[in-house]
Amino acid sequence: MLYRRQGAVAVLTLNRPAARNALTPEMLCRLADAVIDFERDDGLQVLVIGAAGEQAFCAGGDLARTLPLMSGERAPADPWDHRVLEDPEVMRASSLRDYPLHKPVIAAINGACFAAGFELMLGTDIRIAAEHATFCLPEVKRAVVPFAGSMVRLPRQIPYAKAMELMLTGDPIDAREALAIGLVNHVLPAAEVMTRALQLAERIAQNGPLAVRRLKQTVTEASGRSLAEGFALEDETKRIVLGSEDAREGPRAFMEKRAPHYRGR
Repeated sequence: MLYRRQGAVAVLTLNRPAARNALTPEMLCRLADAVIDFERDDGLQVLVIGAAGEQAFCAGGDLARTLPLMSGERAPADPWDHRVLEDPEVMRASSLRDYPLHKPVIAAINGACFAAGFELMLGTDIRIAAEHATFCLPEVKRAVVPFAGSMVRLPRQIPYAKAMELMLTGDPIDAREALAIGLVNHVLPAAEVMTRALQLAERIAQNGPLAVRRLKQTVTEASGRSLAEGFALEDETKRIVLGSEDAREGPRAFMEKRAPHYRGR
């Protein structure tokens, strides 16, 4: 796992290309640590998640190490194994599921996006895919289920019938179909994927950080709620954002024809 800063953008790279970036217990822990660090660092505004190699974004959990550990077939053998089983924050943060991450996350999908990799993608906000990328939730073929968010998130992100077809058959779709059903935002030649992801991240990072965070928080927390509950959340965000220093700086900078200087408060 590689994790670096690029100004206000954090870049996390799954770095196990020989194994199609399949997630080991150690990788899950390091992924969780990176996500937690990103959320807590006020100097970071956007996270880009990519992967090494040209074949796969992530083929899922390591079938020899991670899934047997979680099913109880394999006993924990090292501190990484124990942490996965004993620290609930590891699975929440590493899957971007049920973890309070209010900053935007962009996925740069350079190849196969399967199982846990697919579920990680579902926790991101914007997705850029390579033309040769494929997408699959094959769990039912192995008599298990996708348990890191797909059963809840996928039918909310794409049409119900397509979500059920993907999960019940376990069959893959290509990048063009993923684009057509709204699973990804853009499909590009592989060499352009990370560049576009970073460009989008930089554009977002230039915006008011408090406004960006509260916008994402409101959208995610309003999901599944009634209109009245959603509007109440929206009103609270409006109150917080419009009362901020940044909300005064933005219009002032526009009128003075200069770049704004946002402080996130």
